[in-house]
Amino acid sequence: MSKPVYGKKAVELRKQDTRSALFWILITGIILFLAWTPFQTALFNGFQLDFEKPIFWTAILSCLLLFLWIAQYYKRFQLTEQRDWLAVGVLLLPLTYIISMISAASQTQAANMVLINCIYAIIFIIGLYVLRDALGNRMIQGAIMAIAYLIVGFGLLHWFGQGESAGAIAKWFSNTVLNGIYTHAVMTDSNGLRLTSVFQYANTYAAFLMAFLFAAVFFVTTSRKWYSQAFHSFMLVPIIVSLLLTLSRGGLVMLPVVFVLLLLFLKPAQQLLWILYCGMAGVISLLISKSVTDIGLQLNETFSGSGALKGWGILIAASIIMGLLGWGIQRFVAPKLESVLSTWSEKRGASLWLPIGSVVIGGVLIFLFIGTSLKNILPQNISVRLENINFNQHSVLERFTFYKDAMKVLADYPIIGAGGGAWASLYEQYQNNPYTSRQAHNFFLQYLIEVGVLGFLVFMAFIIFIFYKYIRGYVQQDTDGKNSHFLYLIIVLSILLHSILDFNLSYVFMGILVFLGLAGMAAAMDSRPVKKWTLPESAARGAFSAVVGIGAIIVLITSIRYVQAADAAMDARRLAQTSNSFEEIKAPLDKDLSIRSSHPDSVLLLSSLYYTGYRQTQEEGFYNLAVDLLNRALEDEPYNKFMLLRLIEGYELKQQPELAYEVLINNAYKFKWDIEWYEKIIHQGYDLGSKALGTGDIATKDQYFKQATDAFAEVQAGIRHLETLPEGQLQGRPFENTPDMILNAGKMYYMMNQPQEAADALKLGIQEDLSQTIPQEIARWYLASLQKLGTDDEALMERLLQVDPNAEQSVKQLAELQF
Repeated sequence: MSKPVYGKKAVELRKQDTRSALFWILITGIILFLAWTPFQTALFNGFQLDFEKPIFWTAILSCLLLFLWIAQYYKRFQLTEQRDWLAVGVLLLPLTYIISMISAASQTQAANMVLINCIYAIIFIIGLYVLRDALGNRMIQGAIMAIAYLIVGFGLLHWFGQGESAGAIAKWFSNTVLNGIYTHAVMTDSNGLRLTSVFQYANTYAAFLMAFLFAAVFFVTTSRKWYSQAFHSFMLVPIIVSLLLTLSRGGLVMLPVVFVLLLLFLKPAQQLLWILYCGMAGVISLLISKSVTDIGLQLNETFSGSGALKGWGILIAASIIMGLLGWGIQRFVAPKLESVLSTWSEKRGASLWLPIGSVVIGGVLIFLFIGTSLKNILPQNISVRLENINFNQHSVLERFTFYKDAMKVLADYPIIGAGGGAWASLYEQYQNNPYTSRQAHNFFLQYLIEVGVLGFLVFMAFIIFIFYKYIRGYVQQDTDGKNSHFLYLIIVLSILLHSILDFNLSYVFMGILVFLGLAGMAAAMDSRPVKKWTLPESAARGAFSAVVGIGAIIVLITSIRYVQAADAAMDARRLAQTSNSFEEIKAPLDKDLSIRSSHPDSVLLLSSLYYTGYRQTQEEGFYNLAVDLLNRALEDEPYNKFMLLRLIEGYELKQQPELAYEVLINNAYKFKWDIEWYEKIIHQGYDLGSKALGTGDIATKDQYFKQATDAFAEVQAGIRHLETLPEGQLQGRPFENTPDMILNAGKMYYMMNQPQEAADALKLGIQEDLSQTIPQEIARWYLASLQKLGTDDEALMERLLQVDPNAEQSVKQLAELQF
């Protein structure tokens, strides 16, 4: 028989807690930490300098919290049960990222991901113990809900055009406030305005809202205070309205899935209440959605105080109605419902009927809103998004393409992965078509290619074990025991399931919520003794504290230095826009590179500075410094296109086209859908081959021409492949022949005595309008190729003669050339 989760041992833990000053400092620190992090663009790991510093500061703050935790819980730690060993097991997650640095595609991003996973491990360890304390658990849950509601209100302020008011407050603790407004709290894309709040990305905000919609419903049904029931009910409408305003199809698709899974944990009476609250709040939200949407669209174009007041009035009035309904149902209906269904609740499988029924009802509602005129009650932008929910829609097809391409990456880095940031660095090499996406839009696949099968198995074993033990403990508990930590299951399940479709965990704040949630689930799990691995209490305590403490010191020092480096890089960027002093700009760059020797932003800026010095003075030292800097950095960042292009620029600046061409050829496989890269290869291959031909070096000429025409053949194969894409899938970036590319390829085929290949290539560039120089030249070489083949094109010759009276003679001269 398993040990009770809230049995004797847990009670003793609470009794022994003296609520020391250190305890209150730790709890206060955690709450302030959770309140600060979302307003730093939710700590988005966006592989850009602008996003780095807040993440490093988060690592520093998490280490400080860990030191407080060690001081508070040092005497209580012991490796006597499964729950304690999870504090050890979570350390394997950053360790797998450290191992993956061996084969990392980007050392800079890999190092950042190690720090991020150290943050997660620290949050988990702290939460594992703090959330076992009844008071600490209640305070953290209250703080989480308050912060979530604050984020919802923050987003709606921006929707109603009051971004300056929100920014005036947020600017004191957020680096995302620019010119008095939080950047992109309402974003614009091809679908129009979309609400994003602190995230700057609507789909992740939708995942966040989905989690806290269910969390709010949970607190409505479990709170004992009338004002708490009313307030959580009140917040249901703003949350659902915000969810609609994100225009997130993924959020709407995953919401019923998560809802049904959560219902399985509830008794029939609770299930009915959840369905009732979601249904009522959903109806009220839909009724006001058109007005709120239209008002917000107008206010984001031209602000009006009366318009904002009207929008808030509608939203608050609807929310008050929902709040009163929630309080009334909990006061008068819920007790009777529980009493009536108490007998049914004891029957085997009783909790399955309503979830199954809700699936059917959900399917009917989806059909009504997508396939009937009922959709007309929705705002047009929302109804259009709903209509486009299907498996042939471009975003769905693109995601499937990302997933297939991710498996190609895994095939080359199967065991330990390609390090943190692998997808952003490698996707252009493996992509099926020329899309642009530095995120794989699937957390699990992105994690898999970063740490390989080894790291992924460790991660999945960790979370599956926690889910298994939590569910095992959950079914054995009374109502209070089940409710005490259920919020954490809601958060973890909602975010992780939605992360199958998107990159929510690229926001470190969302990752913090997940790992804090996992800690909360672990704190309440069915934890059994581990006698075989039990160590003496003092040895376990000392060893674990030493390992974690030393690790935290290393993370703290590293993060402090990275903050200094990021500050220096930002200073250099600002100085480059305002100063003409070489030394003044170089000084902060040197500081950054002394800490992060291959940081791309600083490497690119410093190399550009060196090139400028070389252009102005013609001193070889500047050129050598730039090339050496780039070559060293490329050892750590071999897939950084901008560094490679900067190196090519240097070789061309120094009149070394052969070296530039070598870089182009050697790295072409990394950017197989970059048409500009192919254009450079074909253009420079023609120039270098022609130069070799002029000196009589036929072998070298053929080598350059062969490489360049092979590149041209790859372009043609790519164009043919793009024609096979499903009808609904977008191609992505342009990938097509250009007149220069066609002309140069045709000439090279011709000069290699391959007239048929030359004619086939040049025919691609034949135009009706021959008034421009390049189309004329393409026509001449094409006609010459035909003459080599013993045929002609009289109609084309006639058109060419109209713009070039000497066309026949020119074509004849070309046809007589021998190579």
